Amino acid sequence: MLSEPHKKIIDRRDVLCGGGAFAFGILVASLLRGSKPVCAQPIASAVPEVDRVAVRVVTDSYQFAVVAGKKTGDVDVQHFGWGLSVDKPPDRTLISEFGLSMHAQSSRGDETRSLLMDFGFTDGALNNNLDLLGIDPTELDALVLSHGHYDHFGGLVGFLRANSGKLKPKLPLYIGGEECFCAREWVGPPVSGNFGVLNRQALEQHDLTVTYAERPSLVADHAFTTGQIGLHSFEKVLSPSTMKIGFGDGVGCFPRKLPQEEQTKAMIPDQFQHELATAFNLKERGLVILTACSHRGVINTVKQAQAASGVAKVHAVVGGFHPAPYPDDSCVRRLRR
Repeated sequence: MLSEPHKKIIDRRDVLCGGGAFAFGILVASLLRGSKPVCAQPIASAVPEVDRVAVRVVTDSYQFAVVAGKKTGDVDVQHFGWGLSVDKPPDRTLISEFGLSMHAQSSRGDETRSLLMDFGFTDGALNNNLDLLGIDPTELDALVLSHGHYDHFGGLVGFLRANSGKLKPKLPLYIGGEECFCAREWVGPPVSGNFGVLNRQALEQHDLTVTYAERPSLVADHAFTTGQIGLHSFEKVLSPSTMKIGFGDGVGCFPRKLPQEEQTKAMIPDQFQHELATAFNLKERGLVILTACSHRGVINTVKQAQAASGVAKVHAVVGGFHPAPYPDDSCVRRLRR
């Protein structure tokens, strides 16, 4: 088990992008032909309140195509169905696959913001589902990658290719740390193998601004990221993947940007120190937290969102809980406390 350098919950007073960030930015800029990463805008005071948040699951492992919509408390849950129309039979439907992508649209007064968090396993599913759901990529104000697993970034490059020249200039891509770029091997069941690597050069070619959000940070003026998530609950990190430390042929992670104890290693268990969640402060309701996978624990994730925002009330938690090896209801019971 690796040592844990981020035991303290990171709150909104912490300094964003610590020592060496400027020099590191220059190094990466030279390697990526002038595309310089940036530090995310820190949360300087109270997180913004929004009047409305609509979260759409774009890709997931399955869907309920024939279930009616319903209300759960104050949350309105709607199902897409098959994509039927009144004048012609269907020719396609939503694609379900291993992985996750979520879209969030928020409003505050006359102001609207749109973000896409994670990109599923394949661009075929992502682009198909975005189109069927009527989500316009040209209106996106931010992209967020929760962590460096292929089933969360696999569709990104194909999405960028399909929308080349259409997205907003210098569209920010928020990440929780350099570990997002490490090549990975899957070592969990049922079989082990190459689990891919995020292509830095493709991000630069499509004019994205890689934005490091290792600390709590604002996203598109409406949302915020939790920053890296400490381990404080009974939940433990289960590591189904390993990270290859090093950079070569334009891909991989820079050792000098990783925690010191990782810099000299060749391959290490993935502890997901770079994982982050995205959240909104919904007026008079509380936090709406998009968890992605919760490899660091869903309770730890919620606590980090509360500490980052200074808001204790939680309205909704959307995403993966990864409670194994704990029973599902144990996490739910503790969240309700």
